[in-house]
Amino acid sequence: MAILLASVGSLALGGPALADSPQTDSQLRPGDLLVSTSVFSNDPNIVVGTPLPPGCGTNIYNTPCGFAVADGTYPYVFNNDTVDSHFGITSKIVLQELNPGGHLKGSIEVPNSSQNDIGPNTDQMVTSFSSKSELSLNLSTAGNYVTFMGYKAAVDTSDVSNASTPGVVDVTNPVVPTYYRVVAQLGQDGTFHYTETNAYSGDNGRAAILNEADNLLYTAGNAGNGNNPEPQGVVLGAGAQLIQPSALPESAQVPGQPTPLASFNVTEQLGYPKEKVAKDNNFRAVAVYNNVVYYVKGSGSNGVDTVYFVDTNNSCAGGSGLPAPGASLPTASSLAYNANEGGKANPGLTPQNLCILKGFPTVSAKTADDTTDYPFGIWFAGPNTIYVADEGAGDNSFDGSQYSAAATSTSAGVQKWVFDSVTQSWKLAYTMQDGLNLGVPYAVAGYPTGINGGSSGTGLPWAPGTDGLRNLVGRVNDDGTVTLWAVTSTVSGSGDQGADPDKLVTITDNLEATALPTGEKFRTLETAPAGTVLRGVSFTPGTH
Repeated sequence: MAILLASVGSLALGGPALADSPQTDSQLRPGDLLVSTSVFSNDPNIVVGTPLPPGCGTNIYNTPCGFAVADGTYPYVFNNDTVDSHFGITSKIVLQELNPGGHLKGSIEVPNSSQNDIGPNTDQMVTSFSSKSELSLNLSTAGNYVTFMGYKAAVDTSDVSNASTPGVVDVTNPVVPTYYRVVAQLGQDGTFHYTETNAYSGDNGRAAILNEADNLLYTAGNAGNGNNPEPQGVVLGAGAQLIQPSALPESAQVPGQPTPLASFNVTEQLGYPKEKVAKDNNFRAVAVYNNVVYYVKGSGSNGVDTVYFVDTNNSCAGGSGLPAPGASLPTASSLAYNANEGGKANPGLTPQNLCILKGFPTVSAKTADDTTDYPFGIWFAGPNTIYVADEGAGDNSFDGSQYSAAATSTSAGVQKWVFDSVTQSWKLAYTMQDGLNLGVPYAVAGYPTGINGGSSGTGLPWAPGTDGLRNLVGRVNDDGTVTLWAVTSTVSGSGDQGADPDKLVTITDNLEATALPTGEKFRTLETAPAGTVLRGVSFTPGTH
């Protein structure tokens, strides 16, 4: 029998005062850029022979242990991916404030356990190094806050991103410890507020946007790290989530069960074979434009890698369509859990209220290869123009001088999509790549050179090359151009490509152009140093 979820109501912004965390020393000037970074600390707890993943051999399936082949020294530590497919280590988050030209003006370290004044009951948050899809930054709907996601855990904790959440424990998950996912909310005054959640059990929360008018969070992520069929809580906590911000310190929060905002089902909506519904809804980015919530999927072998919208007006037929005029932002969930969708033991959610934006791909991710799309970030320049960051296939094939698959990609970079009023559909105008030097290895000071060799290495060069772009933000200029800022993805021979030092880049585009203009070229504003990765980019809170 289907279980109907309770609706999430609204909480007026004039309600109880939020619990404050320590303020930062940054000015957070409106109009500046904010870039999220993850900074690795060598982990003394990992030595060669350490059992991995944590708790291995103690779940109900007595999952056998792997044993570390490298110690906790960056970047060699990530060769442990060869014995632990869940491998990652929590690290501190540092937010950089830059002017639009890329000049560093200040930085904010998000409270974490490596700081002397942060105890176990103090509000804090970390990310997972090297989970490349984490730490997207998003301005709230009125521009007063920036939100992002992470974990309630100490620095230097292993495999947190694939652990279950405390309220949604998957007993088949080989990673045994549990950790809450956390949404951080940063105001212009530099004060952080945190909301813990049981969503995204078995995987990671990736992005969040605050609907200021209704004081609700729309979040994106992935869930599930156990057997199929997935437990009810995992299905309910996947993909698109609706979260009520907490007014309490983290130590006083007791999160309930997840509340899904929206869901897509490849069988019910496109007629494809049944899959894990949590993985169909493996979202990387969330955006709000003109009172419509959009989601982007670009990874995994399930579902469809494309752009979706939350269909609040039931205007979508056949899995693809357009938002209805006058749509309003969702404020409650009407989704129900169904343990036997289609008469089979294939848990899902009903109704399916996500819709692929008409004109964007509808092909199964099972057919993905080096030539297909891998969308990640999305930014609206107006009602008729969407910029989509495509991160590339991640194929690190190397021909002796460059990463060949990345170098020949035609879809990686920034894709410009325009709305065709005649066909009432979106279409790809062109893809901007010049200046990214796709697939060309680059040197980073303090980073290993040569080949990642030995019995635990990949046999490929350490040096990373740009594979495409992940998160992006933009600004429409008075002269009819658009300036975009984006964070690169990488390919390399490191043990985990998500650990590669990457770049912040910018480009200016002619907004009205429908064919690639001559001379438009990316410029690099920043290259991360060894031990640091760049993740999200947005404007600072207070930017309107």
